[in-house]
Amino acid sequence: MHHDQELLQLLPAAALVVTPAGAILRANAAGVALLEADSEQALLGRILGHFVHPMDKARSSQRIQRVKEPDHAGRPNKSSEFRVRTDKGQLRMVLVASVAIEWQGAPAVLMCGMDMTHQSEIQEQLRESEHNFRRLFDNMQDVYYRTDAQGVVQHVGPGVRRVLGYEPHEIEGRTAESYYPQSKDRDAFKVAIQEKGEVADFPGQMVRRDGAVIDISISSHALYDHLGQFAGVEGIYRDVTQRKNLERELHRLATTDMLTGMANRRAFLETAEAAFHAAREHGTPLTLLMLDVDHFKSINDRFGHLEGDRALVAFARAVMDGLRPGDAVGRLGGEEFGVLLQGTTLPQGHEVAMRLLNCVRTLELAGMDAGGSHRYRITASMGLGTLRGSDRSLRDLLDRADQALYQAKREGRDRIALADADLDGQGY
Repeated sequence: MHHDQELLQLLPAAALVVTPAGAILRANAAGVALLEADSEQALLGRILGHFVHPMDKARSSQRIQRVKEPDHAGRPNKSSEFRVRTDKGQLRMVLVASVAIEWQGAPAVLMCGMDMTHQSEIQEQLRESEHNFRRLFDNMQDVYYRTDAQGVVQHVGPGVRRVLGYEPHEIEGRTAESYYPQSKDRDAFKVAIQEKGEVADFPGQMVRRDGAVIDISISSHALYDHLGQFAGVEGIYRDVTQRKNLERELHRLATTDMLTGMANRRAFLETAEAAFHAAREHGTPLTLLMLDVDHFKSINDRFGHLEGDRALVAFARAVMDGLRPGDAVGRLGGEEFGVLLQGTTLPQGHEVAMRLLNCVRTLELAGMDAGGSHRYRITASMGLGTLRGSDRSLRDLLDRADQALYQAKREGRDRIALADADLDGQGY
């Protein structure tokens, strides 16, 4: 082995012995000079890939993996040029060849390199390509990052200044989880990357330096060592807060009744459909309440449609104020509303309905007609229905609650009625 080390030092070309994972074991004098290190000792244990330009890292790693493959045994990789950044920050073009060897009884890779930077044409191309890459890298809106297997950030691009407000060196060495406001986002990303090996446009959130939470989109792939073990993640993420806010606003507009601020008919029925199937599956109670403002047409006729709208807004606010957390309410059209009471039996639903009835009764409104300002009150008719084993679809429950609503109107309004199928000999 001593003879091998002497031979290594005598080689005129730069030579390094590295582990299969890329850690430097030995470097001859020419290798130390090529990397502009203070000494061989200053190189030992460092990862060779840290000297390789980011644009060439993937190709360099693939070549090291290839030279270790059984069908490649004893045959060196074909020479190829790589951009290398020395310890003193100089960029060099190096012609590299590699071959698998055994060093001190363990597998290793011998890397031989020749400095090609002195060639003026190559040097000019190198400067131009580095300038173009650096300009692109520094100004890209995406944030390049790489972590190890424990999630510690090994490298992050300058775009992190714009996206998170940190300098790259403040991010490197910390875990990526430090910047997630919710651990479930990071956990979901971990599961996806480990199951699929890569993700594209994966959603998540991060916390900026100023405390603001932003939406991000992640496109990344898993990294593996020479044994095929998970070694980290590499990829990019971008700030998509503006896009997500627009999507949220479009969803709000599509699902919200603009007058009352509650769910519109489509959104309410979608919620009710999901609740219906969940209640059927788990055998839990479900009660539906239909509400209608009494004599609403007379408000419009006497005070005008603007006052009619004010009355609906006041009615909607009173109903929402009287509901419990978890209850869902929506405007089904005109002066008709629906309330969904999940996990609620018929007697419990009746208690909620009575509270809402009284909330509406206490409203005191004022409208203008030809005779001046007049105070007036409104009332509501309510129909109550509950899920039954014979219900084949949500429509059965809706129809039953609707029938109860019209029953309340026929019986004089300002009251609650139950559909005949739900009475079971009892009334309220």
